[in-house]
This record gives sequence, structure tokens and C-alpha cells, in this order.
Amino acid sequence: MSNLAASLREFIKENFLFGGDDSFSDDDSFLDLGIVDSTGVLELITHLEETYDIVVEDTDLVPENLDSITNLQRFITSKSVGALT
Repeated sequence: MSNLAASLREFIKENFLFGGDDSFSDDDSFLDLGIVDSTGVLELITHLEETYDIVVEDTDLVPENLDSITNLQRFITSKSVGALT
């Protein structure tokens, strides 16, 4: 597991599972498993913007970007690379 994936998993575990069981896979949907709800998405976005110094646009608010560890990794990486160009 990459450092980014581990960091994201830790954030999800502490903030949405309250330190509990994090036995979901990196590809599992947060919404399908009931881990993150619509209000939690706002908390997740704030975390991403503050921690990874990215801007999450309204057009970015789709499950393909935010609904799993794998999707989050891809999204953060694409935003970070975009900021460098």
C-alpha cells in the first residue's frame, strides 16, 4: 500500500469509522458501504484541500473521484500533477 493510500485510509478510519474496523478494500465504494454520507463528503473535501493543497471544483464532485481509496489516490495525483504544469 502506498503512503498516500495509507494516509487516506487512516483519515477515513479515524473520521468516519471512529477508529473502528477498516477491513474494506481500496476499491470498495464508501457510499455503498455506508462509510461516507453526503455530509461526510464535505469533510472529506476539506481534508483533501487542506492536506494535499489542491482545489476541489464543483465538477470534481463525482464518485469517480471521491468514492474509494483508489479513486481518491488517482484524483489527488491528477490534481497535484495539474498544479505543476
